[in-house]
Amino acid sequence: MPDPLPLDEQLCFSLYVASLAINRAYKPALDRLGLTYPQFLVLQAVREADGRTVGAIASRLALEPSTVTPMVKRLAAAGLLDRTRNPDDEREVRVGLTAAGRALWTRTGCLAETMLDRSGMKAGELAALNTRMRALRDALLASAPAQR
Repeated sequence: MPDPLPLDEQLCFSLYVASLAINRAYKPALDRLGLTYPQFLVLQAVREADGRTVGAIASRLALEPSTVTPMVKRLAAAGLLDRTRNPDDEREVRVGLTAAGRALWTRTGCLAETMLDRSGMKAGELAALNTRMRALRDALLASAPAQR
């Protein structure tokens, strides 16, 4: 059996470390907003489609609903999100941004600028990299065995 590649030659390790570096780059701005990175992602998913269900948010973020539910509850307790049960199906909870959530969202624009500044790349280069990463993600998800 061949020896494994050195860490720096393994794509999975490079992606892992890059993800950590991105989170560290965003952390000061998110701390000022009182958000964690996962909470920021939840707000972004709701902003993309106000009124999404918790399950749809979880699906959008590739997370389990049991992971998203506590975040939604904390963001609702902070006054950033509204949670509304579907009267026809009490299991379904729809989530929307409050006025405070929309106001906070307008202050998150600095995150894209942070990535441009910290990466040393041009916007087009980051966009091309993101396109390649989405293609990799989609290929890996499409080829994964079905989960129960």
